[in-house]
Amino acid sequence: MDSSRLGLSADVWRMTRRWGIVGLLVAALIGCSCVARPPGTPATVGPCPMFPADSFWHADVSALPVHPQSSAWVSTIGASKGVHADFGSGLWDGGPIGIPWTSVGAGGPKVPVSFDYADESDPGPYPIPSDVPIEGGPAADGDRHALVVDTAACRLYELYDAHPAGGGWHAGSGATWDLRSNALRPATWTSADAAGLAILPGLVRYEEILAGRIDHPIRFTAPVTQRSFIWPARHQAGSTNSASAPPMGAWFRLKSSVDPARFSGAARIVVEAMGRHGVILADNGSSWYISGSPDERWDNDNLHDLDVLRGSDFEAVDTSSLMVSSDSGRIRS
Repeated sequence: MDSSRLGLSADVWRMTRRWGIVGLLVAALIGCSCVARPPGTPATVGPCPMFPADSFWHADVSALPVHPQSSAWVSTIGASKGVHADFGSGLWDGGPIGIPWTSVGAGGPKVPVSFDYADESDPGPYPIPSDVPIEGGPAADGDRHALVVDTAACRLYELYDAHPAGGGWHAGSGATWDLRSNALRPATWTSADAAGLAILPGLVRYEEILAGRIDHPIRFTAPVTQRSFIWPARHQAGSTNSASAPPMGAWFRLKSSVDPARFSGAARIVVEAMGRHGVILADNGSSWYISGSPDERWDNDNLHDLDVLRGSDFEAVDTSSLMVSSDSGRIRS
């Protein structure tokens, strides 16, 4: 949504963006109960944090040094390849565009879940409703992620390749997280994602656009990855040992030469986040595809404004100074 659609002048729009009250303006105009968050306040899911405020999921990487392998990694992913928002409104190939999620409250029944990779999955039962939204739709044959937040326990449950099975579910792999904890998965364990990370906190959600900012790195994919992982990732699914290919967990940011003022509405908020919090490599896939949740309120034309960005607009950052422990997602202040 841009200033002209809200009936605001460009100057007023810039002022509201600067002071973080655009969410209040949008909410008032469209009747949403969402409100803008003060700077430094992490996003929440109902009463639950989206991981602690000192988690890597809220790290500001805008001032970190450039990684020595930055040029090689960008080249391997594709310096001339464009960014693509792999989420939006409407349907694509019969299913919603993006990775959906849902929440359940107290009293929601838990059901059994079996896994192909049971030795690296958290055992069930999981509170997965029978009508849980599936990535790509119920008939999809892709990754079929299913994400559920138990807002009573502040616990996140995620499945990869989820299929109904009797009174429960069968999945390729599954993982759960305490949203109030910085604990990572055991080293070398997968999750519902190739990097062994949670998926939900790395998605762009429309609620964040209403709040006026995205306070986390954004999940993205690359076609060729190294057979290794770096913090905060815990797992690899690479196809090469070449150091010129990025490992899972590789973290990139938009260069400071990219001016967010070139963009408007949701695209601008995404660009600002990619400059401050960056994008984190979480799975194999198309070059520079960034992940988000489907929502009928997305303006797909506005999201396509991101297509002008190229891999050459990014640089890898060295996040080693943030790490407190390889087994923890907590970052140094």
